[in-house]
Amino acid sequence: MTDKKMSGNKTMITDLTQGSVAKQMFAFAMPLFVANALQAVYNLVDMVVVGQVVGGAGMSAVSIGGDILHILTFLAMGFSSAGQVLIAQYVGAGKMDEMRRLIGTMFTLLISIALVISVICFALRYPILNILNTPAESYEYTRDYMVTCIVGLVFIYGYNIVSAILRGMGDSRRPFVFIAIAAVLNTVLDILFVAVFHMAAFGAALATVIGQAVSFIVSIIYLYRHKENFGFDFAPESFRIDRRIVRPLLQLGIPMAIQSAAVSLSKIVLTSWINAEGVVFSALSGIYNKTGMMMGIVSNSFTTAASSMVGQNLGARKYDRVPRIIGTALLTGGIISTVASVFVIAFPDALCALFTKDKAVLAQAALLTLPIVLNFFGGASRSGAFGLINGSGNSNLNLLVAILDGMIARVGLAAFMGFALGMRCRGFWLGDALAGYMPFVIGSVFFVSGKWKRSV
Repeated sequence: MTDKKMSGNKTMITDLTQGSVAKQMFAFAMPLFVANALQAVYNLVDMVVVGQVVGGAGMSAVSIGGDILHILTFLAMGFSSAGQVLIAQYVGAGKMDEMRRLIGTMFTLLISIALVISVICFALRYPILNILNTPAESYEYTRDYMVTCIVGLVFIYGYNIVSAILRGMGDSRRPFVFIAIAAVLNTVLDILFVAVFHMAAFGAALATVIGQAVSFIVSIIYLYRHKENFGFDFAPESFRIDRRIVRPLLQLGIPMAIQSAAVSLSKIVLTSWINAEGVVFSALSGIYNKTGMMMGIVSNSFTTAASSMVGQNLGARKYDRVPRIIGTALLTGGIISTVASVFVIAFPDALCALFTKDKAVLAQAALLTLPIVLNFFGGASRSGAFGLINGSGNSNLNLLVAILDGMIARVGLAAFMGFALGMRCRGFWLGDALAGYMPFVIGSVFFVSGKWKRSV
């Protein structure tokens, strides 16, 4: 990478190919951590407020609706992650024209996909709820939550596009600001709509959609005002899908999307099995998923940071920095997981009491302790593995992770422990947690092989 290639882009692009790896990792990851924490908080607020005001049926609705929304975003997650990696590699290699054409292609492709998915899922809303064995007590709440979130799907996709652009260029601070706006709005509106206006699950979903919409609009305004700094002019013709650029985006994005979808689909299968056990276990599943999401903010923050750092350094052929990047991500995640696990083991009842006062739910809280702890460390192990896999742009490994983690290990282990061993819901949660270590196994083999050095 030369200064000439990067001139005129200094305010938007951060060079991650030189300097202290640890300092860069934390400088990049901390805004992501806070942003993801805020995102987790405003997702938690839905469940906490609804759980306290409506009860177990409301918690079940938010849990099921959240699972549905998560799987609907698999293409956004896959293609935005791919876009981030490609942008980082283009920046590292000084290929600024390719980066600009990728931005326009991403916008058009992903927004179009979001609109199509929204229409299809609205038409199939009742079959989806029935397939998931949605408990009768929470059926109407779940429908309201799901439909409202479907309407706002385009804003989630849009935000992911903007975040991918900025993070690929080494900027993690602006995405933090945008998500902070959504978090504050969602929290205030949640309390207003649910606790004051008694709009139940619909109010919680509406608060989330409004927060996401405002966040996306503000982020677009920011990009437009700074368009000269990265050369994207926002002219209509700039949003054409470039065939040469869309090819690497699809080659990397499809396996990443399949991986995200496979994990989400496997969790939907588990959700269906758990929902069949009744509304109490459906509510407990929501607590398990939300605590996993809380630790996921650590994993996702360091995964995103490591992916951009690995991508830029591979693009610049600075291979010696990659092991240090991966090691820093793993060590940090491990320390945080240890601290969080001590709290969960010491205060399992207090953890569940944060979400609900329902005595039937609290009576089963101990079932979640071991699955939650295993899930914490599984999330920590994934940050280094996906940092290497995603940063190197290895689509085949992403597909392998999708098959082993999502399609085989998760459902297979959950079915074996839940049905064959007779552990039921506890077995489903344990199977889900253990499957989360598959990316680490695959990433370790990839690292030892040294093939990542030849990936760019």
